[in-house]
Amino acid sequence: MLIKLANAKVYDPANGIDGEVRDIYIQDGRIVSPPADARVDQEYGLRGRVVMAGAIDPHTHIGGGKMTIGRMMLPDDHRGHEVAHTDITRAGGGHAVPSTLTTGYRYAEMGYTACFEPAMLPANARQAHMEMGDTPMVDKGAFAMLGSDDFFLRQLAGRQDFAAIKDYIAWTMHASQAIAVKVVNPGGISAFKFNQRKLDLDEQNSYYGVTPRDILVTLARGLKELGVAHPLHVHGCNLGVPGNVETTLNTIRAMEDLPVHLTHIQFHSYGTEGDRKFSSGAARVAEMVNQHKNVSIDVGQVLFGQTCTASGDSMRQYGNTKSAHPNKWVVMDIECDAGCGVVPMRYRDKSFVNALQWAIGLETFLLIDDPWRIFLTTDHPNGAPFTCYPHLIRLLMDKGFRNDMMQKINPDAAASSTLSTLDREYTLYEIAIMTRAGPARSLGLRDRGHLGVGACADITVYEDNPDREAMFATPLFVFKNGELIVRNGKVVHVTQGATHVARPDYDPGIERSLKDYFSRYGTVAMENFKLSDEEIIGGDHGSIIIQPTGARV
Repeated sequence: MLIKLANAKVYDPANGIDGEVRDIYIQDGRIVSPPADARVDQEYGLRGRVVMAGAIDPHTHIGGGKMTIGRMMLPDDHRGHEVAHTDITRAGGGHAVPSTLTTGYRYAEMGYTACFEPAMLPANARQAHMEMGDTPMVDKGAFAMLGSDDFFLRQLAGRQDFAAIKDYIAWTMHASQAIAVKVVNPGGISAFKFNQRKLDLDEQNSYYGVTPRDILVTLARGLKELGVAHPLHVHGCNLGVPGNVETTLNTIRAMEDLPVHLTHIQFHSYGTEGDRKFSSGAARVAEMVNQHKNVSIDVGQVLFGQTCTASGDSMRQYGNTKSAHPNKWVVMDIECDAGCGVVPMRYRDKSFVNALQWAIGLETFLLIDDPWRIFLTTDHPNGAPFTCYPHLIRLLMDKGFRNDMMQKINPDAAASSTLSTLDREYTLYEIAIMTRAGPARSLGLRDRGHLGVGACADITVYEDNPDREAMFATPLFVFKNGELIVRNGKVVHVTQGATHVARPDYDPGIERSLKDYFSRYGTVAMENFKLSDEEIIGGDHGSIIIQPTGARV
């Protein structure tokens, strides 16, 4: 079947197309060259409509035990956000922590066609992939958490050969079916188990004697040499702590020229100036990121309302429990690997701290020069639910709207922020970079995030509405693999996306030491720890796409 999208106003930064009027042809789920004589089976007249590739969320918590805990903790979160069972969709619900089904429907209804879980504990990979497999409409992938796991810390403390450490990183990616690696509070989750309540970049873990700097540099170098496309995904030390901007700046310096992605950087950009000892460090962080081309970031924007924070960072989540709303929380240890903390949170526009967090995120967006190295996220659900993205896009594209919102926040926070002096307004081209082309390039998704010939036909069509929030909330059409799945912001066809994984080479001899380790310290055998392909794609859960890897020394 040949489909033609006629007279589309195309924004395709990967191919340098900025609002040009073009025709797009789709056949067998791919974008194809204009056919010479072939008959078009279906044509969509799109004059004046904006067309982009399907959006990609590179950091959203959609699978794993922490989300299951959040759903159980917050039954009120489901009320008023139900999805009815229809001939097309199945019942679901939830706002901050929506069900798997609702997650897929809501993402597709906003024009998203791929989403990546950034914190998959290898010991819990089976659960995470089951939840992602149950999330329809979108492609998925997950980042394996390393950096506080006992086996790796033993390797580092014992000064094992770097080749063996690389083998362990690669083996873990294979075993957990991951596309990338994330480190959460490097060494800090482990340190918390030994009663340390903080761990800065150059402080030693009291048990292993290694520092977060050691962990970050080792993992980043390992991934670079293994040829994994996405850089080490870093949730740094001291999340949410006033003064942590210094740690963030030192972390960037520590990486030298190694590729690194600093995630939810808004939560790591706090100073201690002013009477309340809490201030914005966004300008200093942005200046440093602008100078270091090896660094990419996502923001983790805070938006106002009820949500639920969920993280592997048990050390910092324990500190957040005093702010829980409603007043209930879970912080737990997870065997030899990591931890987990789930703390519901309500961000209030009249709160000085919350309002300044909101401003810090927006300052960061507006001060970063290169949109290819900054991605649009709320760290769903930590800063806000992902369904707030259209509102966030309007804040970035409309200075007048942004200034109106500033009039509603805590006046002391507004006065402490430089936000009102920033005139920048993001363009549609820049939004397409941040939400499509940039994440695809960073993750190594060569046939996603663009509209060139051969690309997967994941395409979103919008009305060119001056109200950008309304525009991005309700796409006219969304195509997934060339199939129409959303019309006028409503699901019209349910499909299943693929799971993206990376499989760098490693010496299988690493399994000799791993097998002994699992038999001594684990509750499951090494062979049962590993996740098979069939467990991911079974039950009509789509296909597996293996991203290419190769040494980048």
